[in-house]
Amino acid sequence: MPLATTQVEEVAHDLVNLCKDGRWSEAIDKHYAENVVSLEPAGDNKESVGLAAVKAKAQWWFENFEIHDCKIEGPFVGGNKFVVRFTIDVTFKPDSKRSTMDELALYTVADGKIVHEQFFYDAE
Repeated sequence: MPLATTQVEEVAHDLVNLCKDGRWSEAIDKHYAENVVSLEPAGDNKESVGLAAVKAKAQWWFENFEIHDCKIEGPFVGGNKFVVRFTIDVTFKPDSKRSTMDELALYTVADGKIVHEQFFYDAE
């Protein structure tokens, strides 16, 4: 269905552009569904259900990490899904440890909103 793909492409490109501009919270507010589910391979919040939970997870992340540089590749769209690669040079504030995070995010779109996101990275 070309119309659905176009809608997914619009969401995907706008999300990436907002993130590239450092407008992460705006990207969530604009594009995430109320019933969104977010999955992580590791950590205390392996599954966050609902917009409020996803916003709380993001807030914790930005309070605990300082971003020095961020490279975003994509989106790569297929059907109602798209993938984005994030390579982020960060410092974890609590222990001042600097590292590079390299992760893929798989997003699923329904009715013009992101309803599911799943992150893939080396959790060691």
